Amino acid sequence: MNTSTIEIRIPEAEKVAVTDNTLHIELSDGRAISVPLGWYPRLVHGTQAERDRWELIGGGQGIRWPDLDEDLSVEGLIAGRPSGESQRSFKRWLKARQDGAA
Repeated sequence: MNTSTIEIRIPEAEKVAVTDNTLHIELSDGRAISVPLGWYPRLVHGTQAERDRWELIGGGQGIRWPDLDEDLSVEGLIAGRPSGESQRSFKRWLKARQDGAA
């Protein structure tokens, strides 16, 4: 029996916009995806200025928010995967953030 393999190519992110409720990404293949911002607690707790300061990484295969120490892959976004960060890790990050703002 012969089986053929299908090569799946993940498109690159080209543009990113973050609102109070949504993360919106425009992809190189013409699609656009939007996911609930609540999936990514660090983005939820970031200021709009911090959310607006993103950079493409890996040739567009990922998006990084350096001020929030948040990295997301386009593959994960397309697959509908919310943040995999543990509550313990997130709470530690949030406490450090709050302590730094004091």
